[in-house]
Amino acid sequence: MRPPTKPAWRRRVPCGVIPGSGRKLVPESTRVSPLANAVFLSYASQDAAAARRLRDALQAAGLEVWFDQSALRGGDAWDASIRRQIKACTLFVPIISANTQAREEGYFRREWNLAADRTLDMADDRTFLLPVVIDATRDVSARVPEKFREVQWTRLPAGEMSAAFVDRVRRLLAGVAAPPATASMRASAAPRREPPSIAVLPFVNRSHDRDDEYFSDGLADELLNVLAKIRGLRVAAHSSAFSFKGKGATVADVGRALNVATVLEGSVRKAGNRMRVAVQLVKVADGDHLWAETYDRALDDVFAIQDDIAQAVVKELRSTLLGEVTDATGGREATAQVAAAAKGRSSDPEAHRLFLQARHFIERRTRPDLTKGIDYLIQALDLDPVFALAWVALGGAYTVEADCGWVSVAEGFARGREAVARALVLEPDLAEAHSEMGWIQMSHDWNWRAAEASLRRALELAPGNATVLSAAGVLAANRGRLDEAIERYRETVQQDPLRAVAYVNLGGALHAHGRLAEAEAAYRKAIELAPERSNTPANLAVNLLAQGRVDEALAEVLREPEEVLRLWALAIIHHAAGRRNESNAALEALIAQYRAEAPYQVAMVYAAQAEVDLAFEWLERAFDHRDPGLSGMKIEPLLRCLHADPRWEATLRKMNLADRGESA
Repeated sequence: MRPPTKPAWRRRVPCGVIPGSGRKLVPESTRVSPLANAVFLSYASQDAAAARRLRDALQAAGLEVWFDQSALRGGDAWDASIRRQIKACTLFVPIISANTQAREEGYFRREWNLAADRTLDMADDRTFLLPVVIDATRDVSARVPEKFREVQWTRLPAGEMSAAFVDRVRRLLAGVAAPPATASMRASAAPRREPPSIAVLPFVNRSHDRDDEYFSDGLADELLNVLAKIRGLRVAAHSSAFSFKGKGATVADVGRALNVATVLEGSVRKAGNRMRVAVQLVKVADGDHLWAETYDRALDDVFAIQDDIAQAVVKELRSTLLGEVTDATGGREATAQVAAAAKGRSSDPEAHRLFLQARHFIERRTRPDLTKGIDYLIQALDLDPVFALAWVALGGAYTVEADCGWVSVAEGFARGREAVARALVLEPDLAEAHSEMGWIQMSHDWNWRAAEASLRRALELAPGNATVLSAAGVLAANRGRLDEAIERYRETVQQDPLRAVAYVNLGGALHAHGRLAEAEAAYRKAIELAPERSNTPANLAVNLLAQGRVDEALAEVLREPEEVLRLWALAIIHHAAGRRNESNAALEALIAQYRAEAPYQVAMVYAAQAEVDLAFEWLERAFDHRDPGLSGMKIEPLLRCLHADPRWEATLRKMNLADRGESA
């Protein structure tokens, strides 16, 4: 079975925080005289870990930092102290992130406004504001005072300091004048022009038959997939965009949640062999309709309608948001881009209809629905054997059957590989096919180099596809490249901000990296988005245990809905708490009920109990069962006690994960 992923986030008030403020307080030891030559760090409480890394790096360079974190008790005295420090500091560093984007209120916003107001009394060439962005938050849509946009921003992912930034701060504190601004420096200081961005919402089904919903959803989803392949266009991922279905959200709500500048919405009415498709492109900032069209066509014209809409959207976004001139050349370019992005689809309307129905059922992820979806895909391929995207979907459905234990692993992945290979023969440059093949090569074949090649090609063809980015992150993590994995997962979150599994994957990589507080925040965000999702509570519990919070870990694991993962985590937590009988009881139940499905989880429990021989015995069983969870063994913290044993390197070599000699 797939390895358990790791932590998400729930709002807590940590020690030293004023309830309701989200701000940590200033210790007496850090209060300095108004003449101090200091840097003031301003941040949301959720970004405390990144702020601490910035503080530590600056202090290590011998610089004075005012870092607001405990001791005073709220009220007028506390507020007056903060105001004095902002008035006295030499440099003000606001930390900007997805967390500050999400917070409509917070004391950090008062600090930001106080700092912006102070600049009104300063000379134009005086440097005071040094905004730092710690994730993929975009300049133009950041919720910051306008004064912040007039200065150069520095990107320090997760608060990891750069030598250039430290040197710049040191020079500014020392009163060394900055060199005269060159044209390139002025360009970099100005806010960067962001690429056009869009969310495609599920189209409303206005047909009399409610069962036609698969058709309206499918049209919108196919448009989304085509637009996502257009270079220079950022498209919110399917799972996040479609999470607004039926919720009555406004365009402003969608734009704020998905960090996009425009929204495409529409409706479909199907009657007999005719359909009416109405679409409109709306600008988030002011609600203006940039473009709208209604199509009354025969069902056979569905492909022409999709192409017309995609071409119109591309031209309008480039004209409105980038100021490009719309002319015949631009129109031909948009037509060519859409044609290239639409590769792999069918030209048979009935095969296309069956394909849309298949995806509708497959997404439900139940055994009967998956079987029905596979049947629809086979029917579609009988009508159109060169329908490459249907072959990809069929390959993916077969691997899901294997992952869920509904068919044998060997059978499911063999069928999946064969179907995806057919798609690649038909369309060698189909991003979806390269991505699916990369997943099979990684999770079943353990052929890491082949997976690298497949996913690299998928990223070249569809660099903004959240599924491809996530798979690339999994591959990097499995091979031990945690910094790269974290970067890929953060990119995934940027594209797919409302999908819980994106935060679960990010939490797992952060946990393995030893960044436990950040991992916890990611897990809690996943739980906030999907409270009933399995896997997340168990992994959050193990994360809390790693932080020494045993009682919280035990309370959290009891919320895990999946029994196999609940037993796995309970066995580990009880052992750490010294409750050996309870630990053994959970382990015995895990083995009795799930020995065939979860040998990797059993191995992790034995490793946590320091039963080294039994841990290796169950790792061997996991290898024999081709347990996909084994792919993550190289970075699994629970297995680190096995690293000194010669059998560890031997197991890595069998998995082709050894640092040397990894197989092609």
